[in-house]
Amino acid sequence: MKHQTFTSPDVQGYYGSFGGAYIPEMLHKNVEELRTSYLDIIADPSFQKEFNSLLADYAGRVTPLYHAKRLSEQFGTTVYLKREDLCHTGAHKINNTIGQILLAERLGKKRIIAETGAGQHGVATATVCALKGLNCIVYMGEKDIERQAPNVARMKMLGATVVPAVSGSKTLKDATNEAIRDWINHPDDTHYIIGSVVGPHPYPDMVALFQSVISKEIRSQLLEKTGNELPDYVIACVGGGSNAAGSFYHFLNEPSVQLVAVEAAGLGIHSGQSAATSQLGKPGILHGSKSLLMQTEDGQVVEPHSISAGLDYPGIGPLHAHLFETGRARFLSATDQEAVDAAFNLARQEGIIPALESSHALAALNQLSFKAADKVVICLSGRGDKDLATYMRYIK
Repeated sequence: MKHQTFTSPDVQGYYGSFGGAYIPEMLHKNVEELRTSYLDIIADPSFQKEFNSLLADYAGRVTPLYHAKRLSEQFGTTVYLKREDLCHTGAHKINNTIGQILLAERLGKKRIIAETGAGQHGVATATVCALKGLNCIVYMGEKDIERQAPNVARMKMLGATVVPAVSGSKTLKDATNEAIRDWINHPDDTHYIIGSVVGPHPYPDMVALFQSVISKEIRSQLLEKTGNELPDYVIACVGGGSNAAGSFYHFLNEPSVQLVAVEAAGLGIHSGQSAATSQLGKPGILHGSKSLLMQTEDGQVVEPHSISAGLDYPGIGPLHAHLFETGRARFLSATDQEAVDAAFNLARQEGIIPALESSHALAALNQLSFKAADKVVICLSGRGDKDLATYMRYIK
């Protein structure tokens, strides 16, 4: 594969043939305002100072890069876990919401909306809105509200209004639809904090930039621990793909590093109950950008399924679609059962209960062949507290 730059989209927001901004006229002013100002705002020294200060003192970064010794012995290689589960609010999502709330402040927006699946992005958004004293409305699928009750309670305690999405599959896709409708109706005072590397340009690039702190830390931590800042593998789960974008970012242009994205196969890739977009999807437009999308012959969105609410999405971000199309990243999938098995294995081998989303990344250890000398980094994107009700159904 010829060496090329993967980190940044072109001026129109395309990664290869994926990306762009496909938006209704009512949102043009908002998206243009973001597109023309986000890079300058992020680069401003006062922004960087406040962003880095909050990441350190509020979110709890730098997160550990943990050598999982028993897991390493089990798989005959060296496994490191990037412990995003130890961030404030329990997942990587806080990295992005801190960045976007500072952006919203500088744009003069007083009302914040967000979508959420697993609830971690909703909690992270509600958290930074409380921190900054801003009004917060979170859209969440009715089905996800039921299966992620602890996170719904946290959002409400933080002062957010949680609005159920009752259309379609009542999951993440539908919550995103409702958030976009809200934004169309409140274009002047509202900033939409998208939680993943999806949506119209500049969101995929902006979210990837905020999450890139993950791979920046991995490089420096590996150098300190091993004398070499490049791992052999970086593995992360992908729904929309924000933790994967953050984990991959500073390795995208390092061809020696194998990038592995793990999607949710649900009940099986071809079961009709899956969210393995790279395997099942075709190019299409969803939520403001062109990417790979699970759809019928006439372009209707196919409802996804995953045991994990955060991976229950029928598309992937345009960066990931580009990584798939070019072969820069390898895409695997894990079924619901494989993810649960991987979660129990980590809990009993290392005393760490992972989020169901992260468990899909852990399941890849069973699908890859490693050398003893390999350094394998897995992004443990979230902790499993929110999923205990699901895990309890599997305890014998």
